[in-house]
Amino acid sequence: MDRASLLTLIESPVGAWVACGGCTVLLVLVGVGFWRLVAAADGASKQEPPVSAEKKPKMPVSTPEGSEDVAALRSLQPTQWLQNLYQGLSKTRDKWLQGLGALFVEGRKIDAATLEALSELLYRADVGVRTTASMMEYIRAQRPEGSQISEGEIRGWMRQKTEALFTTLDKPWNEATAAGMPTVFLIVGVNGVGKTTSIGKLAAHFLAEDKSVLLCAADTYRAAAIEQLQVWGQRLDVKVVAHQQGGDPAAVCFDAVQSAVAKKTDVLLIDTAGRLHNKTHLMEELGKIRRTISKAMPEAPHEIWLVIDATTGQNAVAQVQAFQEIVPLSGLIVTKLDGTAKGGVLLSIADQFHLPIRFIGVGEKAVDLRPFDAAQFASSLFPA
Repeated sequence: MDRASLLTLIESPVGAWVACGGCTVLLVLVGVGFWRLVAAADGASKQEPPVSAEKKPKMPVSTPEGSEDVAALRSLQPTQWLQNLYQGLSKTRDKWLQGLGALFVEGRKIDAATLEALSELLYRADVGVRTTASMMEYIRAQRPEGSQISEGEIRGWMRQKTEALFTTLDKPWNEATAAGMPTVFLIVGVNGVGKTTSIGKLAAHFLAEDKSVLLCAADTYRAAAIEQLQVWGQRLDVKVVAHQQGGDPAAVCFDAVQSAVAKKTDVLLIDTAGRLHNKTHLMEELGKIRRTISKAMPEAPHEIWLVIDATTGQNAVAQVQAFQEIVPLSGLIVTKLDGTAKGGVLLSIADQFHLPIRFIGVGEKAVDLRPFDAAQFASSLFPA
């Protein structure tokens, strides 16, 4: 209705009657109707055009926790990490030192009884038979049979042997050789060891180094695994390539590699299923994934890392052996070292399988997963 029509309504008998102080109820009704009509008439001429999707402000995707993760990694001081590592290995170290202290209440000599007692302490720390025997040979070589030895000397020899063991395995991991191409990490491991969480923490680690990261959810058998990785992606503002639950894991990997290549992403981290109880099927699946990745990028995957849970002790040794028969492992990520007295299993695995330990975890935060350092680990486990 235009303004002329509105004026006609006001000049009508009804409008005049209202103006003369008529029925209060009618006044309210006419007044409400009048203002609605005015608003409609004005609104028709002043209606704003819709805001285009392009002009809408982009909402932030990353969460405060993700920003804090990256910031904490960038600001982490070496001394702080050493403190975290020392505290994280406290259960393993305390168990070892308590036993060693009880053994050296009185003076000791290098003899069969002493070596047998030391061997028992290492067994209880899940060092393993083979590595323990190697340790005893090293100690025996330090002094002639029957020589008097102290607790401090034993700790020093154990520290030297441990550092030497890991140092011989230390080498840089493989990276993409062509400029602008992604380094592809295939992460494997049984369910429950912290594999997906470790991938999220690794992503934060690479972001802290100013590298671009892409995540791939190739564990398509568990909806929870896909969702968990997507949560990490949102937390860190990192894209996650994922298909529906039950999809082909190799197809997800192919799409992820193509996306990483097209976008010149620095790092691609691929999560995989860990159903080790069906070893034949897992071998076939991981084999297909590797072949598919190689088709998309011939030199990939550059690294295949196995995630193991330190709290499982010697069971972790069995997992390394099983996965090494399935895929050519190039490194290990050891989680939950802060929750166990079985940290000696790292020595056993390194000695038996000659695999470098790439990262170790001693807590729940991203800053608690750090690159492995042989000297730091040895001095935290066997302090002077």
